[in-house]
Amino acid sequence: MASPRGEFRSRLGFILAAAGSAVGLGNIWGFPTQAASNGGAAFLITYLLLAFVLAYPALMAELLIGRHTHRNMVMALGSLPKRNALASLGRLTGIGGLITASMILSFYAIVAGWMLGFAASYPLSAAGMASTGDWLVTFSSPRNLALMLLFMILTMAVVLGGVEDGIERWSRRLMPLLIATLTALALYVLTLEGALTGLKIYLLPDFEKVLSGDLLIDALGSAFFSLSLGVGTMLIYGSYLSDAENVPSVGAQVALVDVGIAVLAGFLILPAMYVADARGVPIFNDAGGLLSEDTLIFTVLPALFETMEGAGTWLATAFFALMSIAALTSSISMLEVPVAYLIERHDLSRRNATLLAGGVIAGFSALIVLNFGTLFGWVITISTRYSQPALGILICIFAGWLWQRDALLQELKKNDVDAEQRLFWKIWPLYVKWLCPVIIGVILAQSVL
Repeated sequence: MASPRGEFRSRLGFILAAAGSAVGLGNIWGFPTQAASNGGAAFLITYLLLAFVLAYPALMAELLIGRHTHRNMVMALGSLPKRNALASLGRLTGIGGLITASMILSFYAIVAGWMLGFAASYPLSAAGMASTGDWLVTFSSPRNLALMLLFMILTMAVVLGGVEDGIERWSRRLMPLLIATLTALALYVLTLEGALTGLKIYLLPDFEKVLSGDLLIDALGSAFFSLSLGVGTMLIYGSYLSDAENVPSVGAQVALVDVGIAVLAGFLILPAMYVADARGVPIFNDAGGLLSEDTLIFTVLPALFETMEGAGTWLATAFFALMSIAALTSSISMLEVPVAYLIERHDLSRRNATLLAGGVIAGFSALIVLNFGTLFGWVITISTRYSQPALGILICIFAGWLWQRDALLQELKKNDVDAEQRLFWKIWPLYVKWLCPVIIGVILAQSVL
């Protein structure tokens, strides 16, 4: 028998859960390094602008479709068009989102497992278990498999609890912990030698790069991907949102929290990189650019922590725990996409749906681990560079072209009788119909070309 549909108990619970879905590893390690490579504050300003010009309207498309239908992605998109052929396209788009979310989680679980390994290795080594600590940070198939499975078990344990007692409950615990840890680490790092150099690079704009095509494309991509759009995570969370909530308002708060955490991460990562540089740890490649994000996280920062003696152990543990929390708040939303489909379309219990979806994704992730050189980069490219923006375009088309305006207006009037007079109604329908698909199309074209 299928499990009953859940619903977020409070607005705060929804905002923390949705922001947790959006806040992932990319916000914390990707955004700051992209800012440093693209004109510092010039990139920051462009990103903030595009986050609300592009990402917020696309976010609203997913949230509104989800809240209107109160269904999983496949059934939600299939129910919007009135013609059978377009309904079939909606269901296919939903299945594409389900597959893409599962693919992203399959490689994400591997990287998140590394975060867990690094977080545990430092206190274990300090306690005299150096061989275990070394094993946890040394690349190997057995270590990658074990840590991936551990992370998937944690993700499945949260999703098993359902919307109220699983996703909302843990989001209310993990998100404040993430923000507090990020803030404390940033404040501490800013006291170290070299931190001000990184801070200047982050906050002083190089306006010459504003005219660079690379800056605009990178900022577009960061704004879109930072809100976890295109794969149904926001749609499924929107479907658990009460009809009494004002969706444009809560959507804006989700976007603000997500963007705020990404910006806050810049006050940690950029100063930490230049603290490492001041201590003789290389942070630039042969061409003079910053090292790639994964190298910075798994090579540069550990080398920095080693130069800090006792304080380095606790700083490293806190940092990789922070990264693990960010990964977990995102992964639970990705797993919920196929779980909701299995519950509602195939009448499975939440327990069976979670075990089936989590088991299949873990199995595919294990296949990636055992064929790492061949599959890891391929899965990332297919899911994030091609599939995710393509799905984002289709969702905007469904919201802007195939969802009747009268039905959309009635959805907004559920909790705002004057919705027709609001600026949101006057701008958003046309915006999501015309501008969002074009802008996301630019991201997709850049990825392909």
